Amino acid sequence: MPTAAQRLARARALESLVRDVARDEILPRYLKSARNRKADGSLFTEADVESQRRFSEELPKLLPGPVLGEEMTAEEQARQWSEGQRGLWCIDPIDGTTNFANGIPFFAVSIAYLVDHEPRFGVVYNPVTDESFYAAKGAGAFLNGSELPLRPAAASLRDAVAGVDFKRISHHLGDELAVRPPYYSQRNFGSSALEWCFVAAGRLDVYLHGGQMLWDYAAGRLILAEAGGEAAALDGGSLMAGPAVKRGVVAAASPALFAEWRAWINSHS
Repeated sequence: MPTAAQRLARARALESLVRDVARDEILPRYLKSARNRKADGSLFTEADVESQRRFSEELPKLLPGPVLGEEMTAEEQARQWSEGQRGLWCIDPIDGTTNFANGIPFFAVSIAYLVDHEPRFGVVYNPVTDESFYAAKGAGAFLNGSELPLRPAAASLRDAVAGVDFKRISHHLGDELAVRPPYYSQRNFGSSALEWCFVAAGRLDVYLHGGQMLWDYAAGRLILAEAGGEAAALDGGSLMAGPAVKRGVVAAASPALFAEWRAWINSHS
């Protein structure tokens, strides 16, 4: 079994690959790629497809295992998940495709390596800002080499800055948050992977999203945990339930803040 130091070395090797693919396949298409729609109505661009193709070729050279990507059919995703218990790459080639396609510089590559369907190391990289968040289980979390978090979490929920995606939570909970917010201020940026990392960094204190897929949080959840934060599925189920399950998520930068935030959500849902 690899040591924490070995996992961290693999995270850094992954970071180098992610930077290379972003430089070659993503940034040259920024502000140039047309939007296309998948059967489920979600967006994709040529950059999504080409970067996923490149990752599918290169990642197994770092460590063996199938590659499960967002830009695959549901059948392909299910097969990769089933075959990848001993080692699986889970990737979102561009998380925040709407931002990417519209020229908003808030999107990221998100990649995690899973063993027994749990993340062991991962990277979330914004190629526009050149911010690379990465972590390895038991070895900590980092932003461009600086240990996370960058600042301490808010002492209480009333002082917290929250990341909340209103369009995917219940109308009742959304109304409660809009009319009687328990936090100081609220933000929503349009890239789930980066929002997880912002909680890990201390840029956001608490987080709520009503519907994320595995590739949205596989890396970000590990980065947050290694930074000392806490997260759970909104309905109490398993976050790592597979690629076919969309989960609501709740998270916070510290265990104390998580307990306060989750208690408020439960009492107002």
